[in-house]
Amino acid sequence: MYGSRIDMVRADAAWLARNWWAIALRGVAGIVFGIMALLMPAITLAALILLFGVFAVVEGIFSVLAAVRGHSGAPRWFLLLEGVVGIAAGVVAFVWPGLTAIVLLYVIAAWAIITGVLEIAAAARLHNRIRGEWWLVLGGILSVVAGVWMMRAPGSGALAVVLFGILQVVLAFRLRGGLVEAEQTLSRAA
Repeated sequence: MYGSRIDMVRADAAWLARNWWAIALRGVAGIVFGIMALLMPAITLAALILLFGVFAVVEGIFSVLAAVRGHSGAPRWFLLLEGVVGIAAGVVAFVWPGLTAIVLLYVIAAWAIITGVLEIAAAARLHNRIRGEWWLVLGGILSVVAGVWMMRAPGSGALAVVLFGILQVVLAFRLRGGLVEAEQTLSRAA
């Protein structure tokens, strides 16, 4: 059992190193979103609410269609209920954007906190397998701080998102460097 846990940690570390670009992309997206939220808060929020509303309505329609056609493995009543709730959420986003903004803010803040905690846990799990894991810890802490910050002072939370994005990009390139170093070591050994 202990050997399989070590193998899981090795696999996680290898996955992170191979997919460094995904972490970098996530960081760049955080930087862009944070800067947009700082420079154009009203437009960013309006666009986010509009996108959510469109997504909810479209997803709701597809769920209703799946319930009517019965081609899904899920029970029809569940799909129908899911579809109606999705359409209703989309309509609420369009009719009451202020209410949607508040709810969306708390959802994003909760997401940031949960993501941060999971990043800290991943760093703890991988601390012997990757170098520079403290960047992951720092990113996780900053994500938690950003989430709490957004709940307490919504406008200033964007700055924390920018900093989080920067840390993610730095972490990605540290992981990439570790992968290149590991590949060079393997090629020398062969």
